[in-house]
Amino acid sequence: MIDRRGFLSAAGLPAAALMFDPAALAGALELLSRPDDRAPELAAADEDIWGPVAQAFPLDRSFVNLNHGGVSPAPAVVLDAMARHVAFSNHAPSYTMWKILRPQRETVRSRLARFCGVSPDEIALTRNASEGLQICQQGFDLSPGDEVLTTSQDYPRMITTFRQRERRDGIVLKQFDIPTPSDDPDEIVRLFERNISERTRLILMCHVINLTGQVLPVKQVVAMARRHGLPVIVDGAHAFAHLDFRLADLECDYYATSLHKWLNAPIGTGMLYVAKDRIRELWPLMAADESSDDDIRKFEQTGTYPVGPVLAVGDALTFHQAMGSARKFARMVYLRDRWARPLSKHERVRLHTSLEPGMAGGIALVEIEGIEPSDLHGWLWKRHGIWTTTIQRDSFRGLRVSPSVCSTLEEVDRFTEAMEQAVHHGIG
Repeated sequence: MIDRRGFLSAAGLPAAALMFDPAALAGALELLSRPDDRAPELAAADEDIWGPVAQAFPLDRSFVNLNHGGVSPAPAVVLDAMARHVAFSNHAPSYTMWKILRPQRETVRSRLARFCGVSPDEIALTRNASEGLQICQQGFDLSPGDEVLTTSQDYPRMITTFRQRERRDGIVLKQFDIPTPSDDPDEIVRLFERNISERTRLILMCHVINLTGQVLPVKQVVAMARRHGLPVIVDGAHAFAHLDFRLADLECDYYATSLHKWLNAPIGTGMLYVAKDRIRELWPLMAADESSDDDIRKFEQTGTYPVGPVLAVGDALTFHQAMGSARKFARMVYLRDRWARPLSKHERVRLHTSLEPGMAGGIALVEIEGIEPSDLHGWLWKRHGIWTTTIQRDSFRGLRVSPSVCSTLEEVDRFTEAMEQAVHHGIG
């Protein structure tokens, strides 16, 4: 385990003055705005585009960050916007923040809704995916003996939420295993349906599993569940602004995500979608007045909070739209394949993520047989300055690797070379 002192020492952070050249951002946006009728897969390999995009992020390049799946950095334009809003809020917060800036949240709400293809009256602005998901998980009326169904690979905090409802309300959490990796969406749907019982009242599923990057067939599961009269809560933490999709096309009723992951928005920003005709029946996590029963804003009753990060979500969305969802997704897959395909040729390397089209995006889980993932993680950091995250499960384990659009080809190649060194020569 690497402590804070070790992290700062290895990264050189105490002396790091993270300077940023505005010309890098201007160059990135200019290149992105040029007409480009190439297939996204061709644009994904064009370093004339993605080199300047990477430079638009004011990062410390003295180490390689390959854990953007945990939380992602924001580009300079987003940080600048947030700083402006925070500074203005501080002038006279009860006026500047509450009376001037807070109403501007509605523009952010409207833009997110337009991007998703839904109504602004269906979008709640939250702090992260966990908050949005727990609003849903805690908001359904459930009775003792009622079952909620999910997989064994869902996010631990969401499992903990249902475990608490087991203790508090006497409900039953039912989990089932899914293949790792999986290349058959229909099999996933069959497994969900096979595990439905007469006591099932609610389903929770991931859009992208955080452990492996596996994409699950949300639209098909939702359609199947609807035939059984069952609501489905979708965890979109790793899908939104990562996969190329529109929320409206999933035809789900409940979807929560973090915006500080793949949208590169400020830390502590998230979004919850609840279909208009489902808002009344879902209780908010924090109490709201009865007059708000049909208002999506009843899910935002958190008291005083900083408005600056929320307003800067708009700048993150603008940056994302300049890249384009299809081009960005293609770039993510391109970066994944750049390390995953050569490493998968080694006999001792196991990928626990499918590389088939549509089955994953930029996240993948890799294992070197004979080397403990935690040891490999520590060796990569201490010897090579490469930061990953360790995944340990009963049925699979390894390092989760998640570069992003701010990652460079050199950084990805350094990881590949270090892993090949580990395969051939060990980490002793």
